Amino acid sequence: MTDLSAFPITGRWPARHPDRLQLYSLPTPNGVKVSIMLEEVGLGYEPHFIDIMANETWGPEFLSLNPNGKIPAILDPDGPGGQPLALFESGAILIYLAEKTGKLLSTDPATRYETIQWLMFQMGAIGPMFGQLGFFHKFAGKDYEDKRPRDRYVAESRRLLGVLETRLEGRDWIMDDYSIADVATLGWVRNLIGFYEAGEIVGFNDFPHVAAWLERGLARPAVQRGLAIPARG
Repeated sequence: MTDLSAFPITGRWPARHPDRLQLYSLPTPNGVKVSIMLEEVGLGYEPHFIDIMANETWGPEFLSLNPNGKIPAILDPDGPGGQPLALFESGAILIYLAEKTGKLLSTDPATRYETIQWLMFQMGAIGPMFGQLGFFHKFAGKDYEDKRPRDRYVAESRRLLGVLETRLEGRDWIMDDYSIADVATLGWVRNLIGFYEAGEIVGFNDFPHVAAWLERGLARPAVQRGLAIPARG
């Protein structure tokens, strides 16, 4: 049996199946990237629910795995060379899992880097912008008298949807085949028009290719499963 006792996080969230990849996460747009990916590639794993509302990511056990204090993070007992590997940042985890399993990331160098390019588009643009819009539109920011911050993120989110709309014209997925670029982006677009309730303010109906892509993605059984993992306590 694999011994993970050297990793302090396993003291707070014990591994019942230490031979499986350990996922420390929450079903947020960032968190579900990894649970969807794990469901898509069929890799055995054990999910652990991390309660960010209880500040669990700021405890010493979680920080020992991710010093940035954010979900998701993983601990793979069978990492490179057969040694355990701890990894954080959802984009890095997606690339690692794709390479580990040989799935959802092309081995053709040009296609591989183009896919990573669109993954970075989600990481650097869609995620941060949609998240800020969610704050200013639905949460505490909605009470600010000055609407310029909200309007800034509305305009930028709409622009990014336009980039995605153009990319998806004439294609089912962001790349020719379903890939980690789709896995990374689906949860964020879903959240924008669902949980953030921002569909109307960004004019989501103006982006039919994005809407059709989202519908295709959400119809995938692995996506449906991954969106609910880890289960809330």
